[in-house]
Amino acid sequence: MTTFTNGWYLIYTKPRHEKKVADFLQKSGIGFFLPETRKLRIWSDRKKYICEPLFPSYVFVRLENLQGYFASLESDSVLYYVRTGNQIARVSDSIIDSLRVLIHSSADNIEVTAHNIPPGSELIIIDGAFTGFRCEAIRYEGREKFLVRLDLLQRSVLADIPVKELMPVSAMQYYL
Repeated sequence: MTTFTNGWYLIYTKPRHEKKVADFLQKSGIGFFLPETRKLRIWSDRKKYICEPLFPSYVFVRLENLQGYFASLESDSVLYYVRTGNQIARVSDSIIDSLRVLIHSSADNIEVTAHNIPPGSELIIIDGAFTGFRCEAIRYEGREKFLVRLDLLQRSVLADIPVKELMPVSAMQYYL
């Protein structure tokens, strides 16, 4: 790592060790974000809602300095930082903000997919919890969805959103 820029980065963990890494980061005083979603699990004798990481084996980390980088690697559950070339890959603040709002407003209606979804029309949300955010509206499995693309993970986050809350970006100048 030749140059360091503070911001959000992505740690790849051992399978099913995301919460252990989050606990370690919290105890170390390092900022992190572990997006979770509630899933209904059904066993033969019971049903239960459990919280699962939205992105298995990944934890977002807020690094302020190189000491935080090296301290975060001390956990046995951390495998490595996601890289692009020889640099650790930085995650945009807007992606983290969008994910936080998405998790906060509709944690039960979120789906992560690895399918290659073709680009939809660019929209801006004019009403509801996501007011002011840019997004893509697509039709996925017969329903209108709100789409946040995470190219770094090669994943897309989908959530239900009413069409009445969307407006094309090109029409936004007439709305103001």
